[in-house]
Amino acid sequence: MAIYSIKDLEKLSGIKAHTIRAWEQRYGILTPKRTQTNIRYYQDEDLKLLLNIALLNKNGIRISRIAEMSEEEIAENVALYSEVSGTYNAQLDALTLSMMELDEGKFDRIVSTNVEQIGFERTMLEVIFPFLDKLSLLWLTGSITPVQENFISYLIRQKIIVAIDQLPIIPRDQGKQFMIYLPEGERQELSLLFMLYLLKSRKLPTIYLGQEISVDDLEDAYRIHQPDFIFTLITETFAKESVQQYLNRLQHVLPGVCVLVSGYQVVAQQIESQGNIRALESLDQVLYFIDHLPAKTPRPKPNSSIITNDRI
Repeated sequence: MAIYSIKDLEKLSGIKAHTIRAWEQRYGILTPKRTQTNIRYYQDEDLKLLLNIALLNKNGIRISRIAEMSEEEIAENVALYSEVSGTYNAQLDALTLSMMELDEGKFDRIVSTNVEQIGFERTMLEVIFPFLDKLSLLWLTGSITPVQENFISYLIRQKIIVAIDQLPIIPRDQGKQFMIYLPEGERQELSLLFMLYLLKSRKLPTIYLGQEISVDDLEDAYRIHQPDFIFTLITETFAKESVQQYLNRLQHVLPGVCVLVSGYQVVAQQIESQGNIRALESLDQVLYFIDHLPAKTPRPKPNSSIITNDRI
């Protein structure tokens, strides 16, 4: 069971610490426990309750009204606002609750409602990715368990795969061809899968190599398919070499293709575009790049007036 300070609750709920203390004193909504040295702390149930209260309060329900609700009434109202909410902050709170409670139904209702209203791509950009940023904070503060993280990651992964599966297969000669992969040691599969969705939804033929791809294997795949672009994400720090050294290797073994690289380490290590390596520092830059690609010149069709028949 995790233990939280009031500052932890502030970070996780978005409710200021002084506001939480005022709510405790005026309405008794939380009752912190104390250590033997009289230091206040909170537990999982306190965090879940505060997230529920924050969600309702952000949807316009006064704290005085929430304080009068029973646990059942709070749960009923949270279920209502979790499904259709006017604010993305409330959506993030609802998704956090679905993860902490391992509630697949609540997660599905939130995501499906957003997809219906704003489409899959905007749902990922405006709801899921901000939630994943919050998930990183929850992980760093020890607020979630590996079970909860794996649970929600699996559900998000399934949503992306279903969305990809609904897109048509694009022939290789119909547009600029991409090959996408993750280097050895990288774990951002959700981001790479979403990149696959973005490319295929723009009718760009794409080969997905997946995770843990060595430079040698990447070189072999390039020789087979000869894509126009290779895309990768680098968010982890490499143990054996710097990101720049890794990219220098790619530049040496893949001189004939434009290598697009993005991710946290590209910004942190100040990687610059050089040679056939192009650094894209943000998802906005990635989207701008793929949305402004020139059309691929189609291969000339054979002259239909020439009959080629080997049979006599």
